[in-house]
Amino acid sequence: FSDTQAGARASALLYSLVETAKANGFEPYLWLRHVLRALPTATTVEHFEALLPWNLKAEQLITA
Repeated sequence: FSDTQAGARASALLYSLVETAKANGFEPYLWLRHVLRALPTATTVEHFEALLPWNLKAEQLITA
């Protein structure tokens, strides 16, 4: 599936994020989109921790 070790690590990281989102009741695409939109403005540990799926409620996701 992956041609290099770096590619395998990147795939494993993405799969882990997807499965973690699913395990916490989120549709992975919506959660990842929320995180990727919020990351540029996250500046503190608290901001980053707030993006973890176990710290979010579905109504907090950025949907627009």
